[in-house]
Amino acid sequence: MTRALGPIRLQTEAETAALAGRIAPLLAAGDTLLLEGEIGAGKSAFARALIRARLGRFEDVPSPTFTLVQTYEAADVSIWHADLYRLTSPDEVFELGLDEAFEDAICLIEWPDRLGPDAPEGALTLRFEATPKGHLLTVTGPDHWLNRLSEAF
Repeated sequence: MTRALGPIRLQTEAETAALAGRIAPLLAAGDTLLLEGEIGAGKSAFARALIRARLGRFEDVPSPTFTLVQTYEAADVSIWHADLYRLTSPDEVFELGLDEAFEDAICLIEWPDRLGPDAPEGALTLRFEATPKGHLLTVTGPDHWLNRLSEAF
């Protein structure tokens, strides 16, 4: 069963970073977060904060818009941050190695619509929306996700 939380109002980038920091330690290898929303909606800010929180240190976390994928090594797991905006076909996902990363890394995927039918089953979707008063976030996923993340919200 799929459920939704939200919308959650995130008025500042600091609030977005705080939420990402609460979610980061709850993630494990094989977890995928699908980050949806228009340009400027807060996807990259959330991903950057989550990566830094999971690494437990400040790290330069550039947007992978041009490289498509950036990887980071936490103590216990690899983190893949992908921006699929420039992909033209879901087949290109396999060229990036994302199919394997979905199984053994934490994956943060911006523009997940580019995955087409290859989005991992059971992924958590975070939908960001920019508003005049900050951002709204709606989280959708299977019950096991929302139960596991309940303490973060």
